[in-house]
Amino acid sequence: MLTRSLKIGIVCPYSWDTPGGVQNHIRDLAEFLIAAGHEVSVLAPALDETKLPDYVVNAGKPISIPYNGAVARVLFGPVAFARVRQWISQGDFDLLHLHEPAIPSISLLACWAADGPMVGTFHAAAKRQKIIFAIGPILEPAIEKLSARIAVSEAARLTLTDHLDTDAIIIPNGIYAGRYTHGKSQEKWAGNTIGFIGRFEEPRKGLSVLVDALPVISRFAPDVKVFVAGPGDPAEVIESIDPQLRHRFEFLGKISEEDKADFMSSVALYVAPNTGGESFGIILAEALAGGACVVASDIPAFDDLLGHGEFGALFESESPTELAKVVIDLLRDKSKRESLSAAGKAHAQSFDWTVVAEQIYSVYEMSIVGSEKVRLASDTRPWNRFLNKEDKQ
Repeated sequence: MLTRSLKIGIVCPYSWDTPGGVQNHIRDLAEFLIAAGHEVSVLAPALDETKLPDYVVNAGKPISIPYNGAVARVLFGPVAFARVRQWISQGDFDLLHLHEPAIPSISLLACWAADGPMVGTFHAAAKRQKIIFAIGPILEPAIEKLSARIAVSEAARLTLTDHLDTDAIIIPNGIYAGRYTHGKSQEKWAGNTIGFIGRFEEPRKGLSVLVDALPVISRFAPDVKVFVAGPGDPAEVIESIDPQLRHRFEFLGKISEEDKADFMSSVALYVAPNTGGESFGIILAEALAGGACVVASDIPAFDDLLGHGEFGALFESESPTELAKVVIDLLRDKSKRESLSAAGKAHAQSFDWTVVAEQIYSVYEMSIVGSEKVRLASDTRPWNRFLNKEDKQ
């Protein structure tokens, strides 16, 4: 535990108004640090009309770029760099915590703009990304400035070593496990039911795999029902479902954290059929904490999180046939579901913020030992001069 209160600047690379695992992780970390007595400021892109928490500073309007099988809303360029520098100069920070500093967004800009204690957290797990290789000569000197590097999983660590030939310690994403442990089973979601939560319009979330598995599942479980929660327009998905099976799907829209806890406690199975692009899987940790029996694709991040099948059932990624087999087996075997649920619920405590924050505190302490406060870097560096040239014209 840190023995003194710190002024911590956290940089979020993605738009604050777009739901996502990185944004949620940063929100929860910031609020945990504030509750522990630290002074925290989060810099994040956001639309002008977005209502932000008091601790979040708007860095400007984001733009959309394709990244890691999805669309990332980020902020980059000379104007953004000027705002980053202003935030750093006014912050008087003891330490900066930069999330995803290896993508073209404000975390990378902050890494270039500052000197002093800086921690970088790497969330992405991806195949070799052309964009990272393209800006590799710019990235490597920036990443070398970091006092410490954190990866949220082994998959994220391997992505970092593959792209930038550097290493990191593994500290998982945190959850407030207590929010999910006391969910109440709701009859409307109970029975032979399957739950799914996520941005189902993104192909990598794998809802199509579940849709394709349902014809087989429904033959062996005629009363099965699938509940899909999350933002998006379900019209296209509904169109892809066999008309005779559409009544088995119900789209709930975005649900509250309280409803999510009840949801996890109610469904017979929580299914995560993601096809890739995941480095951790916060929703899986939340599902485990809520007592759900989890079924997930065997992508590396999920395989690690579920203890290679000890804390949840795994199936071959992108295989509707294998998913159907696992689901049918578990729907028929209540004792097996209960055993996996109990093991998963206990395992989820290792992701609670009370545990994860202690690990992050240790990295902070290591980074600030013998260091001065965060300060603006010299404008004489080539990259800083490039980004500043517009301001000096």
